[in-house]
Amino acid sequence: MSAAVMSAAAADSRYEPLRVMVVDDSVVIRGLIARWIDAEPDMTVVGSLRTGLDAVNQVERISPDVAILDIEMPDLDGISALPQLLAKKRNLIVIMASTLTRRNAEISFKAMSLGAADYIPKPESTRELSAADIFKHDLLQKIRNLGARVRRPKSVASPSIAPTTHATPAASAARPAPAAAVPSKLAIRPFSPSMPRALLIGSSTGGPQALMALVAEIGPVIDRVPVLITQHMPPTFTTILAEHLARASKRPAHEGIDGEPIKPGTIYLAPGGKHMRAAKQGANIVIALDDGPPVNFCKPAVDPLFTSGIEVWQGGVLAVVLTGMGSDGMRGGKEVVAAGGNVIAQDEATSVVWGMPGAAANAGICSAILPLNQIGAKITRLFSGDRS
Repeated sequence: MSAAVMSAAAADSRYEPLRVMVVDDSVVIRGLIARWIDAEPDMTVVGSLRTGLDAVNQVERISPDVAILDIEMPDLDGISALPQLLAKKRNLIVIMASTLTRRNAEISFKAMSLGAADYIPKPESTRELSAADIFKHDLLQKIRNLGARVRRPKSVASPSIAPTTHATPAASAARPAPAAAVPSKLAIRPFSPSMPRALLIGSSTGGPQALMALVAEIGPVIDRVPVLITQHMPPTFTTILAEHLARASKRPAHEGIDGEPIKPGTIYLAPGGKHMRAAKQGANIVIALDDGPPVNFCKPAVDPLFTSGIEVWQGGVLAVVLTGMGSDGMRGGKEVVAAGGNVIAQDEATSVVWGMPGAAANAGICSAILPLNQIGAKITRLFSGDRS
């Protein structure tokens, strides 16, 4: 989400502040995160809790909208507490928080399959945490965007329960919607007549589950054309996501390696912490990794992938924008369309956050805006020459 949209959401006095429960066994981390949240006008901390057991015991009483849930805690860890929390509190939005280790990344993926809305990697030390502006920005953005669907107008009474320092879950994870309203009618472009020669996909919040569902449906396309994906994720997480994509698609999938040739039959995933582009190298098309600054607050970012695609395949790019917050992919999508390629966006109803696909849709660059379960079939038809 852009800074302007975030500011508008924060300043919107029509809604009650989002109620946030922070669950972490470090009193320093709990205190710092609580101060960040309480400094925002559109959110407030209603529970600061040490263990998953505290959270399970308190969740119904304090009635949070959003829970920040640590993974490693005494008594009851985050992954064990998660299903109990989601059973006790309908529409609770759970964001898993953990330090960046392979074990914690694996647990975060499991948590998302069990109903967690998202994850966020924590700095490894309290010293790093206190200076982690990017972590603070990302955490507040996730709370705000994921909480958009459960925001309550001030005309509706909200629970009047005092914050607690000790703290269980909800029926199912919410599918949060964007804070900004989306026009009821969106301009749809006709598909260009050129045959697509490469599939480029961008995603963020909610993306891992969406990507796994999508690649499972497009095996024949993966076999025929290059498939490159940028998912907003840190290192380690992207390594594990590539493994999940390989299992889901039954095709090779790995993080892109700088200079490696791009060939059909393999899924190339942007590695965490680096932008991934396609580039010409003599007669070959290769992966080019870029350690430059974040784009749209993200690294890897989708725009660099999309714009690089038209330099290699010109109008032969099919760009797909899946669920995610922010507007990454919209500018690159405009360049894809200008070069004669096509853009497909996931629809609002099936997106966890309709930020990225919504930005593309509202920009008028999409030739289709579809539910997730229809995108795979549409991609397959397009690569078969069917534009119906």
